[in-house]
Amino acid sequence: MKLSLTSWSFPACTLKEAAAISNALGIGALDVGLFYRSALSKEKILDDPQSAAAELAGLGVTIPNYYHLFGEGLGGQNLALPGTISQNAKDLKQVLTFADAANIATVFILPGIINPGQSRRDALAVSIASLKELSRVAEDFKATICIEPHVHSFAESPAIVTGLIEETGIRLALDYSHFACLGYRQEEVDPLVPYAAHVHLRQARMGALQTKFAHGTLNFPAMFATLRDAGYQGYLAIENVHQDYMDTLYEDVLSETITMRDCFRDWERGA
Repeated sequence: MKLSLTSWSFPACTLKEAAAISNALGIGALDVGLFYRSALSKEKILDDPQSAAAELAGLGVTIPNYYHLFGEGLGGQNLALPGTISQNAKDLKQVLTFADAANIATVFILPGIINPGQSRRDALAVSIASLKELSRVAEDFKATICIEPHVHSFAESPAIVTGLIEETGIRLALDYSHFACLGYRQEEVDPLVPYAAHVHLRQARMGALQTKFAHGTLNFPAMFATLRDAGYQGYLAIENVHQDYMDTLYEDVLSETITMRDCFRDWERGA
């Protein structure tokens, strides 16, 4: 297992600056996405994926993961919205062409929300159909697609996520904090680990998607061991953020990032 940083953790930094922070911290890997000053151009990825990939070549870091949103915000063109499968499949071909050209191993997308007029079951059914089609698209590419179950999606419980995996075979960008925030115990999330293609790290507790490392309930040495014992060999992306979503505005992102880095390194040395 190796560490990475998420570029959106540092909203005031350019992509080059975020990459420099990753290198300065001895991590040397950076997840990229479509947010803040470090944002990639979605328009360029969809129109000219090879050129978009070439722009990443000089960053001097490994790029393990790209976070793609098909539409605007959580609702736009989301996977549970009827009528979006064709356009999303078309877009995904371009996204995966970009990922392969940039040597990005995983692309994570969101499972979808409960749209107007839907029940949770309705959203699940549409998302299953979407993911089956997107998985067929992904068969022609090296990059692995995965979903991140998150607060405010229809997939807010380990049981729902397990059902989604069973129906589609989809892999996960696994983030324990979204489940901890909703009151699930860490041991209830552990069975999802074998399906992880990418992992996010940040401290959380019930009612708080993000909190200071010392104030949260997630046991990270136990999490690292669970991942190792399941054979996980991918990246662990440290994802402390400074944004309005879920009131995640009040932690010192750099200090929390270093604390998480040191927690993993201490565990790794002992292991």
